[in-house]
Amino acid sequence: MLNVVVLNGGRGAASLIPALLDRPGLNVTSIVNAYDDGKSTGEIRRFFNMLGPSDIRKVQSLMLPEGPKRDVAEALFDVRFPLDVDREELVCGFERFVAGGEELAGVTVTDPVLAAALRRFVGQFLETLLLIEQVRSQQFNFADCSLMNCLYAGAYLDSGRDMERTTRTIDRLFRLKGTVLPNSVENKWLAAVRQNGEVLSSEAEIVELRSNVLIDSIYLLDAALERSSFDRLSEADQRLYLERHQAPAIASAGVRLALAQADIVIYSAGTQHSSLYPTYLSRGLPEAIARNRSALKVFVTNIGADYETPTYRAADYLHGAYRYLCLAEDRHHAPEDLFDAVLVNNGRRKADTTYVDYDDSEYRLDVPRIVDDFEHPELPGRHNGERLVSTMLDLYAKRDLAK
Repeated sequence: MLNVVVLNGGRGAASLIPALLDRPGLNVTSIVNAYDDGKSTGEIRRFFNMLGPSDIRKVQSLMLPEGPKRDVAEALFDVRFPLDVDREELVCGFERFVAGGEELAGVTVTDPVLAAALRRFVGQFLETLLLIEQVRSQQFNFADCSLMNCLYAGAYLDSGRDMERTTRTIDRLFRLKGTVLPNSVENKWLAAVRQNGEVLSSEAEIVELRSNVLIDSIYLLDAALERSSFDRLSEADQRLYLERHQAPAIASAGVRLALAQADIVIYSAGTQHSSLYPTYLSRGLPEAIARNRSALKVFVTNIGADYETPTYRAADYLHGAYRYLCLAEDRHHAPEDLFDAVLVNNGRRKADTTYVDYDDSEYRLDVPRIVDDFEHPELPGRHNGERLVSTMLDLYAKRDLAK
C-alpha cells in the first residue's frame, strides 16, 4: 500500500482525486486549507467562529464510497437551500428531524447510525445558532446555504471545536474512500495585496478578482479585516499593518504525520492564491516534505489560466509555490528537497480556451520537467487524471528500482 498525499483546493483535484482512488493499493490523503469566507461558508465562519468547511466538503464528496447508501450520502452533500428559503419552515424541519423524523432537508435518512449522528449534529447546530443569534441580535442567513455546512458546524461543536477531529468524524460517518485533512486547526483569515497596492480583504475578494493586475502577496491573519476602518489607512500603512499582523498557521499534527509517512507527495493544480499558497504557508508543512527523503514529490502545473493568475506561464506556478513554501518558515529549502518532477501540459484541444504557455528557458529552478499531453480527451481544459496518475506511478517505480 502506497501512501499518497495531495496538496489541493476544493475543485482543483476533481480530476486527480477520483483517478487516485480508482487505483488499487493507494491510500489517499488530501490536504486542503479551510479559509473560504464567501457566501454561506462566510456566514458559518462568522456565526460559529470556525474554519470554512466548503473546500473540505467538496473533496470529501469525491471520496464517497459505492454501495446502497451512496445515493443518500450524495443527496446530503448536494442539498443547498434556495435563495428564498422559508427560515421558519427550515428550522421546524430541523427540529422534527432531531425529534426522530426521517427526513432532513428533503432527504430521507433511514440508516440508524447515520441518522443518530446527524440528529446530534443538527441539534448542536440549531441550539447553538439560536443562542448566537440572541447574542448578536442578528439572524443567520440560510439563503443558498449548503446543508453540509450546517452539519459541519454541528459536528465541529460535537468535536470540541477541533476542525481535524471534525473532518475525521465526517470521514468515518460516510466511510469515505480517502482522507481529507485541513492544513491547520487554527482559525485564520486570508487577505492579499495586488501589485498596484490594492488590498483584497478576504478570500472571497481574491476568488472574485477579475483583473490582469496580479496579486503580489497573501497574508494570513488572526482576525478578519474590518474594511471600513482599514480603508482609512494610507496604502503604505495598510501594507505595514498586514506585514505586522501576518500570522501563518501551524500545520496540524495529522498533516505533518501524513507527509512524513508519504510515499508520493503531489502538488495539485488549482487556484493559487486562495487555495494553494495559503496551504504552503503552513509552518511545519514544508519542513515535513523536505525531511521525507524517500517520497516522490511531483508538481502539476495548471492547464488553463484563471482569474487569479491570468498571465501566468507554466514556470510561474512552480516559482510561486517555491516562494511560499520558503516563506512559511522564513527558510530557504533546496528545490530538490521539495520537488522531484514537474508535469507540464502541452495538449491544445479547444480553440477558445486560454492555455498556460510553456517555455523551458523560463525555469529558474533545476527540477526535472515532463512535458506531455495531460489534457482530458473529452473535457478540454481539464487534466486527464488517469494520465497524471500513471505518469506519477511510473516515476515512482523507476525511482524505486534505481535505489
